[in-house]
Amino acid sequence: VQLQASGGGLVQAGDSLRLSCAASGRLFRGKAMAWFRQAPGKEREFVPTINASGVRKYYADSVKGRFTISRDNAENTLYLQMDSLKPEDTAVYYCAASRFSGAEYRRETDFVSWGQGTQVTVSS
Repeated sequence: VQLQASGGGLVQAGDSLRLSCAASGRLFRGKAMAWFRQAPGKEREFVPTINASGVRKYYADSVKGRFTISRDNAENTLYLQMDSLKPEDTAVYYCAASRFSGAEYRRETDFVSWGQGTQVTVSS
């Protein structure tokens, strides 16, 4: 397994969750990473991206101020801290490894490898 996501679960609105994604070094080193999510009946959408160094980050408007993406380059691990969760955040969350080092690439086709997904369910 090259990308392994974990940390999902069932929480109430207003709660927090922290997702993790363990990656192989080959995919992680020098590459931007991202989280995407897919809700039932909807297309998969970008959530945040982070560049290879971890300095530059971009967030979807729907999660700005509530979610924080980070990475530990020594441990080849990507994180997503999700605070103030809302029912509309309910989705399967996927981590993805970019073909680029910059965080400005956010289309699905910009990413070469995907984790298996972890379910996040937020009840009202």
